[in-house]
Parts: sequence; C-alpha cells; structure tokens
Amino acid sequence: MTILVLKIGGNDIDDAAFLAALVAAVAAMRPLPVLVHGGGKEIGQLQVALGGQPQFVSGLRVTDRTALMAAEMVLCGSVSTRIVAALVRAGVDAQGLSGVDRGLIRAKKLAHAEGDLGFVGTPTAVRAAVLSDLLQAGVVPVIAPISLGDEGQYNLNADEAAGAVAAALGDAEVVFVTNVPGVLVEGVLAAQLDRQQVLELIERGVIIGGMIPKVRAALAALHAGVRTARITNLAGLSDGTGTLITR
Repeated sequence: MTILVLKIGGNDIDDAAFLAALVAAVAAMRPLPVLVHGGGKEIGQLQVALGGQPQFVSGLRVTDRTALMAAEMVLCGSVSTRIVAALVRAGVDAQGLSGVDRGLIRAKKLAHAEGDLGFVGTPTAVRAAVLSDLLQAGVVPVIAPISLGDEGQYNLNADEAAGAVAAALGDAEVVFVTNVPGVLVEGVLAAQLDRQQVLELIERGVIIGGMIPKVRAALAALHAGVRTARITNLAGLSDGTGTLITR
C-alpha cells in the first residue's frame, strides 16, 4: 500500500487546535504515515532571543551558527517532543528522530545561486530501512530535518527533506501540509499544475516566498520517483483537495 509522507509546516504546529486535528487525521490513516516537520516561527523567535536575526533567500532560512543552534533546539527538542507527545496521548505509537539519528538523512552544503545560506544542506541519501522498520512495528516516525554532513550538521528545508524521504521509501506520496489550501493563482486554487506551469508561475512572481521551496521540492520528489506530490492544508489532507503537482 502507498505510504503517505506528510510535511507539517512550522507556522501552525504551536496551535493546539491544529495539532489536535493533525493527530486525529494521523490516527485514522492506514497505512501509517511518516511525518516530517518544520518549526520556522519558533526557530526565528529563539534565534532572536539568542541574539541573531532571521534572514531568508528565496524562502529558505539563512542558517548561521546561531540559527543552527536555534534550529536544533526547536526542531529536535520542543517541536518534536510536542508532536510525539500529542500522538502518544491519542493512542498512536510514535518516535521522534532527526536526520542525524542513525544517519537517517545524509546531506551536503546547499549551493544557492542567490547567496550563501550558511549551514543549510540538501539531502544526498536517506536510510529508508530505518523508517520501514518503524512502520512495520506500528510506529509513526516524526522526523526533524537536522541532518548529517561530513563536516557537521546541516539544517534542511523540511519540504526538501520530506520529498527525499518519500523518494527513498519508493511507493510513496508526499503531501505538503501548509496554512493555505494549495497554490493560489489570482486568488483561485489551482487543482493541478505541471512542471512547466510551476516554473512559469515562479517567473511571473505568482508563486513567491515560502511556496517556492514547496513546489520545487514537489518537482524534485516527482523526478526522484515519488508517485504524487500535493500541496494542501489540514482540511484538504482529509478530503483529498489541494494542488496536485505532476510531471
């Protein structure tokens, strides 16, 4: 059966109502899904508290040493624990992992045409067997996208990490769960977009900000062999709506 890899955005994960609805949706899923989560808002807040200042390039967080420290504490600590605790309380067996644990996600430094992003990586390999073993044991993996490089840890964009995980699992679908119903074109939800349409919408400035890494991660996942990629919100996760990204 096809496995769902759910990427959960960081902007809503501190909302108790959102988390409760997410947990209810995950508890009803068969087969069990894999969760990959962000933590953007909380990372930014902690980064400022540590004396840093959030910066972004094309929707990607610039990760200096302060930002990496904040990302590790938030993603691998507070956010992961919050999600796992909510799942377990609802009767869903779950385990939090980072990409560092057991070398789950290997990464290299991401070279970006618009500037140096610091300790931001791009995935090079995923140990899918680690996740398959957990799923077969009835455990939902909850993955924080701090990943292992040859010279230290890298902060991966969670969208890209989710796509790489789905591709490594083989017969999988990746769903990017965000706070909007999908890709909006002139205020109207686009039910389906192909690669050329996505690139044209980026060029025209219709797809901007944090939506850019989502659609690019969807295209990369499809290229790597993922069955389908979809961008939606929590309501769309349940009813199957959103924007389907196709080859």
